[in-house]
Formats: sequence, structure tokens, C-alpha cells
Amino acid sequence: MNTSEYKISKRKRRHVRVRSKISGTAERPRLSVFRSNHFIYAQIINDETSKTLVQSSDQKETSGTKIERAELVGKNLAKLALAQGLTKVVFDRGGYLYTGRVKALAEAARKEGLIF
Repeated sequence: MNTSEYKISKRKRRHVRVRSKISGTAERPRLSVFRSNHFIYAQIINDETSKTLVQSSDQKETSGTKIERAELVGKNLAKLALAQGLTKVVFDRGGYLYTGRVKALAEAARKEGLIF
């Protein structure tokens, strides 16, 4: 197993551990984050009905650093969620460490009014 495969397997194990403890409901859906090398994606999911309620990504953004683009995704996601009446969510960091882009996205969403 090479280094990248090892890192991916470690992240998947962390994600399984986190997901065993949290689940999105209608009252408190799950804010899930996926981070690739180039982009960051976030979605708010109701796990009871397996429906994505709101989603946002930085694929169309080309300017700024990755952290700045992650902040934009967090702000955009929070605005879309508040427009649908969602204020409280459960944060699912997807097995990633709470630092860098994941932290920037979460803090930007909090500043815009999401509670988690």
C-alpha cells in the first residue's frame, strides 16, 4: 500500500467512526463536506429520507486561494439553507481533520447564521 492509498484508507476509517455517531434528521440535517485536491463540496442532507436539501461547491470559482474559496462555499451554503428555513445542522467533516479548508468552510457557515 503506497502513501496515498494509506491516507485514503485512514480517512475512510475516520469517516465511518464519525458517521456511526451522527445522522441528519428533518429537524437537524447533516452538513457533509468533501474535499478533493482541487475543489471542496458541501451539502446538507436529511438522512431519514436520503435527500440532499442544499448543495454548494467551488467548481465555478477560479479566483482566490483554496481557503478563500472554501469560505465562499460556506457562506453560499448557509444563505441557501437559511432561505429554505434550515438553521440548525449537524456537522460531518467527512473524516478530514478540522483544519484548513474544512475549518474555513465551517466558520464561514457559522458566521452566516447556521447553528452547529
